[in-house]
Amino acid sequence: MALMFVSLRLVVGFLFVFTGMIKVTDRISPELYAEGLGEFVKFADVFPLKRFGISIEPLTFLTAVGWIELVGGLLLAVGPRILQEISDVVLSVIMIGAIYSLLMLKKPLYMCIPAAVCLGILLVLLYVWGRDREKQKKE
Repeated sequence: MALMFVSLRLVVGFLFVFTGMIKVTDRISPELYAEGLGEFVKFADVFPLKRFGISIEPLTFLTAVGWIELVGGLLLAVGPRILQEISDVVLSVIMIGAIYSLLMLKKPLYMCIPAAVCLGILLVLLYVWGRDREKQKKE
């Protein structure tokens, strides 16, 4: 069972590393980078802080999310336990933001599936870590 969760953590971590690299640079896939930038133009329009008069530049938004995914995914995959948990929480917030943005843009529900699956896996990992921590306290 532990091997399954380690494998899941590694796969999800490196998935975030890959998606983060696509958002940070156009050298991996110029088409995906351009498509991502186009989506982040729309995401910046529905960004919740816009209600308070705070606007965000789409390229800055894309780059910031890309770096958070890249570093968070790397820490989730191979970092020490405490940093894995912190990156799990941060990546969960990113996935909640992605789902929120897609819903606010009235995209079809199937577009939310990848972010929802990643969020679900991240929450399961947090649950397992919390359960393990409780077991260690009882012992």
